[in-house]
Amino acid sequence: MSTNRRKFIATAATVVAGTAVASAAPLAELDPKYPILHHALFWLKNPGSKEDRDMLVAGVKSLVKIPMIKELRVGVVASTEKRDVVDNSWAVSEVMLFADLASQAAYQSHPIHQQFIKDHSHLWEKVIVYDAIDA
Repeated sequence: MSTNRRKFIATAATVVAGTAVASAAPLAELDPKYPILHHALFWLKNPGSKEDRDMLVAGVKSLVKIPMIKELRVGVVASTEKRDVVDNSWAVSEVMLFADLASQAAYQSHPIHQQFIKDHSHLWEKVIVYDAIDA
């Protein structure tokens, strides 16, 4: 048997075993209480400015005071592997969880959110928002 054929058989056996284990393992349960996901990505006007980035991060973190937000995560670009499918052109990310669409809509007009926009919009060049609901 050639080396290539042995490698193919070994690889195929590994894939089959991995698939069997993965399909037998239960999927992690998502918390159904907060099915609305709001994800915003911010691009800075001054992308090299750590000071601007830190001011925006602090501003986004201040949104946690809004009672409709059930969970808030704020992040900056991670130094992960460069691949065609990875977009690391943004600077700051926020992920919020809401209990329902009405709460997400109320968040948009909440005075703290409106003040955040007023105080921090000069820092960003672009914002893209992805809203999703558990499927």
